[in-house]
Amino acid sequence: MRFRPATFVAVLAACVSSASAQDMPLGDVLIEDEAWVKVAEGYKFTEGPAVDAGGNVYFSDIPNNRIYKHDVASSKTNVFVENSGAANGLMFGPGGKLYACANGNRKIVAYDSSGAATTIADEVDSNDLVVTRDGAVYFTDPKNSRVWYIDPQGKKRIADRGIERPNGIILWPDQQTLVVADSAGKNLWAFRIEDDASLTCKQPYYTLALAPGQTASRADGMTVDTAGRVFCTSFLGLQMFDPTGRLSGVIAKPQPGSLSNVVFAGPKLDTLYVTAGDKVFRRKTKAHGLRYTDPPPAPVAPAKRAAKR
Repeated sequence: MRFRPATFVAVLAACVSSASAQDMPLGDVLIEDEAWVKVAEGYKFTEGPAVDAGGNVYFSDIPNNRIYKHDVASSKTNVFVENSGAANGLMFGPGGKLYACANGNRKIVAYDSSGAATTIADEVDSNDLVVTRDGAVYFTDPKNSRVWYIDPQGKKRIADRGIERPNGIILWPDQQTLVVADSAGKNLWAFRIEDDASLTCKQPYYTLALAPGQTASRADGMTVDTAGRVFCTSFLGLQMFDPTGRLSGVIAKPQPGSLSNVVFAGPKLDTLYVTAGDKVFRRKTKAHGLRYTDPPPAPVAPAKRAAKR
């Protein structure tokens, strides 16, 4: 569904579902007596959790130059890739390929199931990425305050300039809105994705809570659930926003320090996994995540949506 730029701000939230007009408290997501559980430790700095078709979690340990696979059934964690090019953000794309920001090599790469890498783009600085269902990539370049786009044929171009330190990046479930976190500020920026993949209607759509005395949120990786809620890691904790951009609350972090990234994983995609310093934690929820390689969600019938406004 497309809108004219002048009306984008007014109707942005309506693009997800009629539920966007309802309150979405943390109680809709958190399960009573469920807490964070440590699933892996002993790393230098964990980042970039990504979920495969089986619900398993892959994550990077940037200083150790490795990507790991955590098998959710056995709870075992093993090395998936050595010499990862200091890989940071990860995400699975079409064909079961694991895309990675190999910033140490100034590349975006894609790994097959054996761990063999194919270069998607080179001579780029990167931090985090999101992969569309057709194999296109948007990624952040905090060093140069840019967001990039790589089309399915591998041609790259700058999609946005000006966010002070773009970091985490994610798509809404319908893949028509892109969200970029500014770790140096207090906002998550939303863009409309045009038919040619260009970004328009740039808005500071979400406002993060800050710790006392802070001006930078240290916003990092993000994920979304099937209801259109955005979950953003930050120094304060895991911040949850409803589709209208309202802050629903902050889920307490499992240990001191900043959270670096988050993903829904497990067989039912109902468990949050966060990377936090030297460890990885999980927490079962009432919410469910999604895979961007899945078919798009069914659109809300206009008559139903209008009736609930």
